[in-house]
Amino acid sequence: MSDDKNLNDSVEEVVETVTEAVEEAVETVTEAVEEGNAVSKIMELKDSNPKVFFGAIAGLVVVILAMVMGGGESNKLVQQSRQVNLSIGNTYSLKGVNSYGTNAKIRLVAVPGSMAAYDESEKEGDEGSCKDMPEGTKVKLLSIQEALGGAKFVELELLDAAGCNGRKGWATASNLM
Repeated sequence: MSDDKNLNDSVEEVVETVTEAVEEAVETVTEAVEEGNAVSKIMELKDSNPKVFFGAIAGLVVVILAMVMGGGESNKLVQQSRQVNLSIGNTYSLKGVNSYGTNAKIRLVAVPGSMAAYDESEKEGDEGSCKDMPEGTKVKLLSIQEALGGAKFVELELLDAAGCNGRKGWATASNLM
């Protein structure tokens, strides 16, 4: 208990010292500004009483840090995409969760977890043309599989895509709406 009292006393002494230093620095700066020679007075304070000068700087830093660290709104800047409860056999629409454009395309790949840039299914003739689907395309959920440490991938059948009805592909579960 005595250690806490000693610590509190030490903290109070430091706060008093910093407060006095800041008040003295503010007085000096105010006088310098009123006289019109602020820079020379501040430099004179630095030379004559460095504890007050650097104490004032430390006080300003503490106040600025308190303002920066102390506040903020609770609103999230990044909006989370809404997760849909998935049920095999249901019909969903494709949604590009990482794009805001009206002409966003969702890439369907041949196997779950493959990267679209390295999807070799494009070499299979006309099937490659049914891999980049626009947002809003109706699909039927055929299966769900986890890959890459928990990411959900879904096997889809295209329903209302011109010339692609019945074709299958894989996408991430977050691309369903």
